[in-house]
Amino acid sequence: MKQRINLVFYLFSLLLSGSLEAQTVYFPPANTDWEERSPSSLDLNGKALAEAVDFALENEYSGSRDLRIAILKGFAHEPYHKILGPTKKRGGPAGMILKDGFVVSSWGDTKRVDMTFSVTKSYLSTVAGLAVDQRLFLPSEKVANYVWDTTFDGEHNQKIKWKDLLNQSSDWSGNLWGGYDWADRPPKTGGIDDWKYRKLNPPGTFYKYNDVRVNVLAYSLLNVWRKSLPQVLKEKVMDPIGASSTWRWYGYENSWVNIDGNWVQSVSGGGHSGGGLFISTEDHARFGLLFLNQGKWKEKQIISPEWIAEATTPSPANPSYGYLWWLNHPDSSRYVKEAGEDMFYAAGFGGNFIVILPQHNMVVVTRWLAPKVMPEFIQKIMTAVK
Repeated sequence: MKQRINLVFYLFSLLLSGSLEAQTVYFPPANTDWEERSPSSLDLNGKALAEAVDFALENEYSGSRDLRIAILKGFAHEPYHKILGPTKKRGGPAGMILKDGFVVSSWGDTKRVDMTFSVTKSYLSTVAGLAVDQRLFLPSEKVANYVWDTTFDGEHNQKIKWKDLLNQSSDWSGNLWGGYDWADRPPKTGGIDDWKYRKLNPPGTFYKYNDVRVNVLAYSLLNVWRKSLPQVLKEKVMDPIGASSTWRWYGYENSWVNIDGNWVQSVSGGGHSGGGLFISTEDHARFGLLFLNQGKWKEKQIISPEWIAEATTPSPANPSYGYLWWLNHPDSSRYVKEAGEDMFYAAGFGGNFIVILPQHNMVVVTRWLAPKVMPEFIQKIMTAVK
């Protein structure tokens, strides 16, 4: 709630000063080179910005560029973990910094398509937001009312609401596509019996980052939309914002389901077991710019500002997390005070980030940055803001 109030106050203050009306945002046309501006022309310190970029280049994610190796090593603690979806060898560090929509700095191959892992979750959140905007369901409703197969059977699972899946506090229990909820990121101590027979927490009360449950959300949204989620995203978001045709969104080899007589793949919310979103830095930047502009691209309102406000409101179970978006909350290990508490971001394995900085009208996309230095990287960018 505090974050939402801060954003509203910021926009209101701009309106009073006349800055909001005078401020123009550049939206890059489809299939064209993104327009660049010098940092100084947009009141940024070019030297400080260059130092931030050098820092990103010097702090590449240390995992193997063969992402099959990186995935299996990164999740080796999980029993039964295996790769079920496509993977792709990654490129080197890449990124873009936008101010008022213009590119003020970029590095690496920004057109290269790479896996983006859990950044996919923020795209999945957006597909949910589109459904809410169309009144297909409300976040406060029980998912079992919409998905009435065995997925939400049982006293515990029947209580789960859409918002619980969206903020990862559902504690959904079960097996989906061969993955057990309890086997995803288990505690560092204990064994299978400890994890399998744990006590279930009431939905909405306990946060747990869990890809199986995110995949349950994706499957549930597929049941609501009645068509593939990549198709929904393409038609309603990516085409309207002029994204390229190079991105892909995959599920697993065993996640095909019959929807109204058609076989459709239920996509994954990340690359934890392969799959997820494969996308370029430039398409990420377009997506980030859409959210910076409160869901509006030029004159077209693609997703409502009300949804964005709700999706970036701190969750009761984790104030650093919204609806599959991370928040710049003081309790967060990635908190960057200088960026403002209205900052929010998508984050994925291997150091993939889309960072939205409303207070500064900026978007930062970075690929393959050592995750632990992300706050320092954003701090360096903030020193460039005059």
